[in-house]
Amino acid sequence: MPYMNITEVSSAVTSLATAFDDTADLVELPEPTFEGRTCHALRIGVHTLVPKPAVVLIGGAHAREWGSCEILVNLAADLLHGHAGGTGLAYGGTSFTSAQVRTIMEELDVIVFPLVNPDGRHYSQTVDPMWRRNRNPAQSGGDPAAIGVDLNRNYDHLFDFKTAFHPDAPVRVSDDPSDPDQVYQGPRPFSEPETRNVRALLDGHPRTRWFVDVHSYTQNMLYVWGDDQNQSLDPAKTFHNRDFDHKRGLRDDLLYAEFLAKTDADDSAVLAEQFCKALKGVRGKEYTPKSAFDLYPTCGTSDDYAYARHILNPSSERILAFTIEWGKSFHPPWAEMKKIVLDVDAGLVQFCLTAAT
Repeated sequence: MPYMNITEVSSAVTSLATAFDDTADLVELPEPTFEGRTCHALRIGVHTLVPKPAVVLIGGAHAREWGSCEILVNLAADLLHGHAGGTGLAYGGTSFTSAQVRTIMEELDVIVFPLVNPDGRHYSQTVDPMWRRNRNPAQSGGDPAAIGVDLNRNYDHLFDFKTAFHPDAPVRVSDDPSDPDQVYQGPRPFSEPETRNVRALLDGHPRTRWFVDVHSYTQNMLYVWGDDQNQSLDPAKTFHNRDFDHKRGLRDDLLYAEFLAKTDADDSAVLAEQFCKALKGVRGKEYTPKSAFDLYPTCGTSDDYAYARHILNPSSERILAFTIEWGKSFHPPWAEMKKIVLDVDAGLVQFCLTAAT
């Protein structure tokens, strides 16, 4: 099969909810996109009287990264079919027993939101394959090239980057709607219905403890932080401490490094390493576990926002957050993409199994 269009992604999610009504629930997100599309997620897992810890998996935020939707739809189908049939799962050289699949389904709620940005995907698949953003024209001034917001710069984390970062920091974000790299952050945090839908998904599942945003490309498994290098010694060096404004974002300097509690740093590293190990077992592909900053400095991203929630609101669940960067191109030939789906799904099953146990 070729890459799915947006109708096929939506239909796949709805069909899984219908076919597995005892272990899957359709979740309608509250806000339609600018072009009027309603988005859906899927909660999968055995129903229990007490809410279970949740893993939230999202994809398709960047329009041109076509395979993220296929990865997540296939993962949901695999877990549901594997559990219903008691057959376990096999991905090349990596396999999981029926007991391991049952553990995931019984111990976790797995929330799968495969297509955050349907307007952008539709435009990418029908007009401009390299389109990255959503399709909100509000800030474009009538310029077609200035339509849209980079959704993975629109979350509420160090949004005021000119204040937060050192003037020399190469932070990959822009406040210019015409930015040629398509990293325009939008006029304010959560200005876009798509990012508000992700926030609503986290708010609606308050026991979320793990979050993964699926992107391409670089063959990495990234964990927080994205704004600076991590350190676990000085808790005063934190994103909400204004004393460190204009100091963030430089590599190997003495001005700043973002605090990450050692237990969270260790747990994040283990989860990322387990993901990469299982992925490599499929057909030998090497993915690298590392902090998001090691790729390049960012702000307003989904993973940093998800993890930061418990710091700003201690009553919130602590969410260990990650970004997958699959493959080596945005839309590889379908024959290769099918193999990437198996790679990444093996990693995600192992990620969920490690979280569950």
